[in-house]
Amino acid sequence: MPAWLILIIIGVVLLVLGVAVEAAKFLLYVGIAIVVISAILGLLRRGKNRV
Repeated sequence: MPAWLILIIIGVVLLVLGVAVEAAKFLLYVGIAIVVISAILGLLRRGKNRV
């Protein structure tokens, strides 16, 4: 399982349980940031391969 998915799942579980809400928000933001960065890098890599 990818690290970003684990961070997002842990963040959602913590938010639902109401435990460590600030830590859960941080984990969600980090997970989402990793997803966005990896998507951008994947698109850039795909664009380089076509040229």
